[in-house]
Amino acid sequence: MTDCIFCKIAEGTIPADKVYEDELVVAFRDLNPKAPVHVLVIPRKHIATLNDLTEEDHAVLARLQWVATRVAQQEGIAEDGYRTVMNCNADGGQSVYHVHLHVLGGRQMEWPPG
Repeated sequence: MTDCIFCKIAEGTIPADKVYEDELVVAFRDLNPKAPVHVLVIPRKHIATLNDLTEEDHAVLARLQWVATRVAQQEGIAEDGYRTVMNCNADGGQSVYHVHLHVLGGRQMEWPPG
């Protein structure tokens, strides 16, 4: 996708405060954080929504969650607790159409979320 902001971050053409990257995923700080720690973990491969995942994408989806746990440890929120969230489409709260996992922590999370 040539016009996807997350694809551009993954390829390095748009700068981001990256906290982790490997051959499958990139993790970076959210520009509009909803918690003291708010990191987005994205696949390098463009997948617009969760509905667009294929059976071949299972490894990248597992990698997103694994990296989220590493980020939580690195950011010092793993012991107290954190939340991971994936939104799908407009009613689900998705605003950037490139699959991404939010890692939120550093404060008490409320349920239900607002």
